[in-house]
Amino acid sequence: MSFAWAFLLPLLVVPLAVLGVYAWSLRRRRKQAITYSSVALLRSVIPARSRWRRHVPAGLLAAALAVLAIASARPQVSRNVPIARTSIILALDVSRSMCATDVDPNRLSVEQKAAKDFVNNQVSGTRMGLIIFSGTAQLAVAPTNDRAPLREAIDNLTTANGTAIGAAMLKSLDALSTVNTDVKPVGDVPTPFDSSGNDFFNPFGGDVPDTTPTTETAPPGQHGYVPDIVVLLTDGANNRGIAPLDAVPYAVDRRVRFYTIGFGTAQIAPLGCTSAQLGGDEGAFGGAFGPGGAGGPSFAIRGRSPLRADLPTLKEVSDRTGGKAYTAEDAGQLQKVFSGLPRDVTVQKKKDELTASFAFVGALLALAAIAASIRWSPYP
Repeated sequence: MSFAWAFLLPLLVVPLAVLGVYAWSLRRRRKQAITYSSVALLRSVIPARSRWRRHVPAGLLAAALAVLAIASARPQVSRNVPIARTSIILALDVSRSMCATDVDPNRLSVEQKAAKDFVNNQVSGTRMGLIIFSGTAQLAVAPTNDRAPLREAIDNLTTANGTAIGAAMLKSLDALSTVNTDVKPVGDVPTPFDSSGNDFFNPFGGDVPDTTPTTETAPPGQHGYVPDIVVLLTDGANNRGIAPLDAVPYAVDRRVRFYTIGFGTAQIAPLGCTSAQLGGDEGAFGGAFGPGGAGGPSFAIRGRSPLRADLPTLKEVSDRTGGKAYTAEDAGQLQKVFSGLPRDVTVQKKKDELTASFAFVGALLALAAIAASIRWSPYP
């Protein structure tokens, strides 16, 4: 407990002084007492209860003065709460490779469960938003304190072609700009083109072009970070739109930290998703009925899962923006990563003032002292 006006705490000597005066008056009365020849006779006349009752009003008055003295110093207690404007953006990969069954029942199902648990475990008052990305990135849920739309959106994730990590980073910054004026919106950013003049696309293999930015990025956080963060989970490498490292300067300029999670194993595994996870597009890759995720009819996509998380790039994104990079190869590891993320979120100490409570208790004690004095007064 702390006190806003600690200089008033010396008022606590007042109840001590009252008790001192009361004790002095009792002693003085003893000296002026009338001598009786029979103490036994006197004790038979005075009830035993009166011996302590007569001290109750003075004790209650002293307690009331002590509590009111504490109230005058404005007592406060501190507790950790999220900063009022804190927001967490979840950027979740929904590319077709999330159908890989190297994680039981598949990567997407595990991602959904871990993300929902993360949402449910957030401290009350923390705003959260959801970005989903495959070939493009889109805002699924704007930052909100309401958990229901987040859970619903996560339950209804569907996969599509491509992995646009850099675009998801920029879209996350735009989402934060709607709730934090310190984060400028990014807007449209030119995307790279291949030699034929088309948007770069490399869905399931081949070399990914060099994503090293053409200019050096400034060290992050020179003026401190904003309290908002982005948690980005992917199981692949960027193959569409702006490269992740080319998106980093936009995050550095806005002082937003990115916490990245590379998910999945190096095991070659079939791709199997439920009909719902494929968005009803069971024939997207000439799919045939087969093993897949839990919950309804499932379809196995012909071929294997060639995509692996680009861990070096994810680590560099986190390092440059001031965040942290994680890896997870199964459901347990992913749950552990998500459970650790809230400790990285900026919190502030909020002081709750208890002056009114102490004043109320002090007033009650004072009234009790008056009532006791009237009820047990030795005078008619």
